[in-house]
Amino acid sequence: MGRKEDLYPGFRKENVNSMNTTKATPILVVENIYKAYGKTEILKGVSFTVNKGETKVIIGPSGAGKSTLLKCINQLIIPDKGRVFLNGEEVLHSHSQINRFRQKIGMVFQNFYLFDHITALENVEVALLKVKKMKRPEAREKALKELARVGMKDKAHLYPAELSGGQAQRVSIARALAMDPEVMLFDEPTSALDPELTGEVLEVMKDLAKEGVTMVVVTHEMGFASSVADEVIFMEEGKILESGPPIQIFFYPQEERTKKFLSRISELYGELNRNG
Repeated sequence: MGRKEDLYPGFRKENVNSMNTTKATPILVVENIYKAYGKTEILKGVSFTVNKGETKVIIGPSGAGKSTLLKCINQLIIPDKGRVFLNGEEVLHSHSQINRFRQKIGMVFQNFYLFDHITALENVEVALLKVKKMKRPEAREKALKELARVGMKDKAHLYPAELSGGQAQRVSIARALAMDPEVMLFDEPTSALDPELTGEVLEVMKDLAKEGVTMVVVTHEMGFASSVADEVIFMEEGKILESGPPIQIFFYPQEERTKKFLSRISELYGELNRNG
């Protein structure tokens, strides 16, 4: 098994006392979310807050409820119980205001969901034209700006079938950013990509974190979590078992289940290193 310092780049034990404990007003509040399908409980009272400019990373085994949680935040799934607030306004049960809130909470999925019959530029433009009701010249300028932000301006004229998976995901990120959301949700944004394409998407996300974009990221990329997250949340069986700064979670986890999960990830990384 490799050293944690090697497996989680950017980490050093001596930084454990340098954590930022500044109090801030949360931009996103998730309060006691429950969701079940029949007798199967997916989420069991999940609560957390996200401050403006913060990157919150959620990790855990498959089936922990991580993706369902993000979809509840964005009202793609309506929870059975609980509340979500964005800048003090309640998001859930907003009825006629649902589209207004969805504009403020951008979402990037595992799959890219680009329209195949239009170019990358037009994929970014479409919501600006139809939802924000921008004039075409203004929408085009904004779309090109966001494509440039993710390093895709030179591919603006290409159709999705002409793009690599990493390029397509970057276009989907640009499309979400174009709506000027207050919070960005990422649901396993690299899980559908080959390992060599994963890095280009993670680099874009690291740049967004440096810019102060508020993000909640579900990922299995522990290197990204360790080097970018302000807080890491470990979920299992629909509950938050443990949360804290990356150094605490990766070096000093308190829960035995967290330790076991991270140990297994470390073994996997070691196997990959040996095979690579």
